Amino acid sequence: MVKGNKKEWKAKFFAKATTLFTTYDKILVVGADNVRSSQMQSIRIALRGRGEILMGKNTMVRKVIRLLKETKPELEALLPHIVLNVGMVFTKMDLKECSELVTANKIKAPARAGIVAPIAVMIQGGPTTMGPEKTTFFQALNINTKIVKGCIEIISDVNLIKVGDKVGPSEATLLNMLGVSPFSYGLVSIMVYDNGTTFAPSILDMTSAVVMSKFLAGVRNVAALSLAINWPTTASVPHSIINGVKNLVAIALETNISFPVADKVKEILKNPGAFAAAAPAAAAPAAAAAAPAKKAPEPEPESEEEMEMSLFD
Repeated sequence: MVKGNKKEWKAKFFAKATTLFTTYDKILVVGADNVRSSQMQSIRIALRGRGEILMGKNTMVRKVIRLLKETKPELEALLPHIVLNVGMVFTKMDLKECSELVTANKIKAPARAGIVAPIAVMIQGGPTTMGPEKTTFFQALNINTKIVKGCIEIISDVNLIKVGDKVGPSEATLLNMLGVSPFSYGLVSIMVYDNGTTFAPSILDMTSAVVMSKFLAGVRNVAALSLAINWPTTASVPHSIINGVKNLVAIALETNISFPVADKVKEILKNPGAFAAAAPAAAAPAAAAAAPAKKAPEPEPESEEEMEMSLFD
């Protein structure tokens, strides 16, 4: 409920939003469905001194962004994501750390009729504390049960609700009777804004090692394609040079052409033992460790003479 004059409240909101958008370059767009005021208060306390949360009507937030079009046109990238029940977290800290801090505060909640299930709900088979008079609830949901010692027992596990399904009155009533609170609610990161660029929150989970491996895989693909179509690129030129040197060495081995690399290969081919002896001594222990263990010498077979000896000789 708006306190005081509505015009004054709007003026304060526009002033606060304008200050936040002009001060911060990192923003998390978060979903705030089913989030309680006590949760929001806890998150604000956790962000104190490191970030601020802006919650308000989407039309008002869009209007602020359009008013800042001349000074910060990059903010328009946020407009497609300001839909439904969302808020914004402004921060100067690391975005991954901020996302983890904001989304960590979650509380369990019972199933209520009409809400969309964020996760699948499964009821495990086994005994319950409910009496036979509650059997109708299970029958309405096609759940097989039996009566054991005066209590209802669910025969097997049941997938009661799927992700994205609306919770019906029967499902909500049954879960409440079983004392199951299947859902947990809190702020959810929907989109990340960083200096004019928007991207999915999953990008924040990528480490430098993952980025490097993806980059190297791309370089290998570019090099392979370039070599296949004989099109020189930065990735393929080193491979082309090495392949060219190999061809020159092959020609030099068949002719009297001489150059340093070819001469060294010729020397190795003439006297391979000399180069093998010059190998680092450190390679010996490694080779010994890698070599399979020698089999114990098998006992020599007895000679025919020994086999023909008699105890009476």
